Amino acid sequence: MTTIDQLSSLLNQTVTLKGWVYRLRQSKGLLFIELRDGSGICQSVIAESDVSPQQWVEATKLKQESSVEFTGLCVADARSEGGVELQVQSLEILQVADGYPITPKEHGTEFLMDHRHLWLRSKRQWAIMRIRHTIIYAIHSYFHKEGFIHMDAPIFTGNPAEGTTTLFETEYFDDKAYLTQSGQLYGEAMAMAHGKIYTFGPTFRAEKSKTRRHLTEFWMIEPEMAFYDIDMTMSLAEGLLQSVIKEVLATREHELSILGRSLDTLKASASTPFHRMSYTEAVETLKSEEMAHQLDAMLASRHDEKAQLRSEDDQLKQESGSAKKWRKVQIEQRRKEILERIAQIEEDIRNIPVWKESAATFEWGRDFGGSDETLLTMNQDRPTIVHRYPAAVKAFYMKRDPQDDALALALDVLAPEGYGEIVGGSQREESYDVLVDRIKAHDLDEEAFQWYLDLRRYGTVPHAGFGLGLERTVSWICGLSHLREAIPFPRLMGRLTP
Repeated sequence: MTTIDQLSSLLNQTVTLKGWVYRLRQSKGLLFIELRDGSGICQSVIAESDVSPQQWVEATKLKQESSVEFTGLCVADARSEGGVELQVQSLEILQVADGYPITPKEHGTEFLMDHRHLWLRSKRQWAIMRIRHTIIYAIHSYFHKEGFIHMDAPIFTGNPAEGTTTLFETEYFDDKAYLTQSGQLYGEAMAMAHGKIYTFGPTFRAEKSKTRRHLTEFWMIEPEMAFYDIDMTMSLAEGLLQSVIKEVLATREHELSILGRSLDTLKASASTPFHRMSYTEAVETLKSEEMAHQLDAMLASRHDEKAQLRSEDDQLKQESGSAKKWRKVQIEQRRKEILERIAQIEEDIRNIPVWKESAATFEWGRDFGGSDETLLTMNQDRPTIVHRYPAAVKAFYMKRDPQDDALALALDVLAPEGYGEIVGGSQREESYDVLVDRIKAHDLDEEAFQWYLDLRRYGTVPHAGFGLGLERTVSWICGLSHLREAIPFPRLMGRLTP
């Protein structure tokens, strides 16, 4: 069966395509149909003179998302998407879809989320999911090349990994179980058997948060490595991300262009060493006068951009009244983009003064919040690795810095352009006695961690690991404004369907 992504190699040949009507418009004696088949979109032209009278009548009844089979001549056409056009010679209608709810007009976010099962068919969502697929493929490829073993951690757990995050609790026969918030502890056990392993699975967190950075169900990639220290771990995280970005740039340029994603930052991230700074240096950056000046300049630029967009929108509204149908579609799409951008700008205008105050009053010893991560990365052209955090805000299993016991050998990779944390990890504490003390200090059930303590009783070694959030990585690489678009069926606070 021929697919649309093969057409460029089949010019001047007769082919058969099966797919769905993405968009269509009719002119005198002609039907212009954008046909999608999952691999791409192709303009198909049905001329009344080229098909039977019965087929023409049937073709004029087609509507958005009708399923069809077209046979015709594949020809070059630089004006069409993909550079090819199908001149239809015969057709079969599999189903005429009536009343498809997601029309070309603008729809609100909640409406689109209620119809997520259909929204996935849109060009934008198609592009995001193709990039997500490539990111997953690149992650597996990188770890395979580096000699890692892919292992699986359980989804049901009897105790939390960190003891701090709100958990989803469920009945487990006559006992209680929790949906996993991390496969890390199990990953450490598997690393003691295989040296270098990674897990790739769903993670669940019941935090009652509605920010653009949070989902209640998401996917984590968690490598664990025996005989690694924090510096080796930072280098591994950097190498992984650079390998992923290179694969996306090499194979998904078309999808990135659909999203309007600028490639400059991705190219810099793929080829240039990441920025590195200690937590203390990051705090100094937040509290600096330079940061305050940057925020003042950002606020002024947002007001200017909003005024320019309002002016453009007014001009488009005037033009729309006398515009032809094809131009009206273009105007409507551009106005939708303008309104979405204005909404983002207005959110920034509300947030920037709050961010400025928070940064100026930030106290050493606090953990970074989302706005702090945004400020640290908003003007960067590549990711930043922040390391050596205050131990008081990190998990019990993280090893302390031998040079300063107040610090944990922890690291976060913050994506540029304000996206914030996409990787969190650390060197793990390998001492049995120290780990027991930490479990007690965090008021955790020591008995529940006896199996974990066995890893320190029998052949303990220095080791480290991290977790990479798949949806956050997809969101940054695609340039999305919310994680809900980075996963096929997002699970958010208050949303369990579809």
